[in-house]
Amino acid sequence: MADTFRLTLAQLNPTVGAIAANASKARAVWEEARAARADMAALTEMFITGYQTQDLIQKPAFVADAVAAIEALARDCADGPALGIGGPALRGGRLFNAYYILQGGQVTATVLKHHLPNDGVFDEKRLFTPADVHGPYVVNGVRIGTPICEDSWHADVAETLAETGAEILLVPNGSPYHRGKPDLRLNLMVARVVETGLPLVYLNMTGGQDDQVFDGCSMVLNPGGHLAVQMPQFEDCVTHVDFTRGAEGWTAARGMMADVPPVAEADYHAMTIGLRDYLGKSGFSKVVLGLSGGIDSALVATIAADALGPGNVHCVMLPSRFTSTHSLEDAADCAGRLGCRLDTVPITGPQEAVGTALAPFFAGTEPGITEENIQSRLRGLLLMALSNKFGAMLLTTGNKSEVAVGYCTIYGDMNGGYNPIKDLWKTRVFDTCRWRNANHRPWMKGPRGAVIPPRIIEKPPSAELRDNQKDEDSLPPYPVLDAILEGLVEKELSVAEIVAQGHDLATVKRVEGLLYTSEWKRFQSAPGVRLTQKAFWLDRRYPMVMRWRDGSGGA
Repeated sequence: MADTFRLTLAQLNPTVGAIAANASKARAVWEEARAARADMAALTEMFITGYQTQDLIQKPAFVADAVAAIEALARDCADGPALGIGGPALRGGRLFNAYYILQGGQVTATVLKHHLPNDGVFDEKRLFTPADVHGPYVVNGVRIGTPICEDSWHADVAETLAETGAEILLVPNGSPYHRGKPDLRLNLMVARVVETGLPLVYLNMTGGQDDQVFDGCSMVLNPGGHLAVQMPQFEDCVTHVDFTRGAEGWTAARGMMADVPPVAEADYHAMTIGLRDYLGKSGFSKVVLGLSGGIDSALVATIAADALGPGNVHCVMLPSRFTSTHSLEDAADCAGRLGCRLDTVPITGPQEAVGTALAPFFAGTEPGITEENIQSRLRGLLLMALSNKFGAMLLTTGNKSEVAVGYCTIYGDMNGGYNPIKDLWKTRVFDTCRWRNANHRPWMKGPRGAVIPPRIIEKPPSAELRDNQKDEDSLPPYPVLDAILEGLVEKELSVAEIVAQGHDLATVKRVEGLLYTSEWKRFQSAPGVRLTQKAFWLDRRYPMVMRWRDGSGGA
């Protein structure tokens, strides 16, 4: 019986549907493990297909391609370490989320997922069948138990594996980032270790997929819950972990110990990776955006420069007669600091042409929101034209506060293919800009230093669609607005509970009304990076038309 066991862990970035490319990554990891004389190489949940597949996994031809690729990997990786890889499995006409163990040219074990997540962004109960708990499998004399992702969030699977002889727990995951997720995972995995007395390997994938970013942050825990290995957050990484059998069982040697960054950095890294992978996996390498001289577009331009490099970011200033000299100067200053191209396309001519065309219909009416929206829609039209002509994806720049209350123009500033700051409240936009000006990391492709001009951060926000306009003319101050919205959206508090926190009842009711009547706009908005557990899309699904309002505050 062997007293040592080397396990190669790979937290990598698969692409949904790129089965051959994902298989090639798996083969490269296996070869690295073989060169390191490892006993086993492990990849993550549903790695062969990428994750999440959503309803694509219900297409029989797709499942057949994935299974065939796994069988081919088994044949190709016969002479060397075992290989663990996630993928779909069909049994009796039913579809399962599975983890395959490949050894000696064949599939020697297929573990099927028992607990299927059905909350937040997960909807696995409509896609997969829950399976009975699978016992441990053997690799080079070592009995390994594999709870697949959600299985490790419940005590029963790990306890059953321990009772049936497992010596090491290997947990393959497709676990997307949200604030606080690393600590949450650590606490849960420590609980599994304490309950079973077994060492545990938590292996998570990396990379962006649609709105979700998988942040890696894989780890190895020894009995007692002691951290032996911490892999980096968000970054692709392969490392080898050496286990030794002693009188009390198996323990892992201390290995890589990467720092887990604080929330401000983690959010920014998630937004950067989410944008980079959404573009790259969609076949885009360049972006265009309207740079207004305001803080939101400045932050989006900075994220884009860090994700793609400044040379792939085209900024466009689209001034009207309401655009201040400060805004023109600030946009030019920001683009210059970032090293991005900036062009100016005035909208005064198109605005006058539209005004002339509509004059017979608008005669006798007062200018108002309609005329303001025309400006925004003309900007959206011109930006989309540049996007179409030159093959650069248009980025939209609305923060979560604006998207929440509909302070954005459909078919105008909401135009675009992706929104990196869609899940970032306005108050966090300010904090994020200050953080980026003070920090630079090796994964950022943009320049060091204060790339967002301080005046952009300090000046009162304005849409500049009429003379002397300020956001606070239409909305409560952003600290007040965001506190109310966090209560309504992220905490699902009642109106009465928010009023009890010290907020004015009329203001809370007004914000509630804006939130609920803007659902139709959010339904048509661009996807964006998920940072919270209540991002607008899969996390929070409200009807577009509904009449209920919360009367608990005494309105």
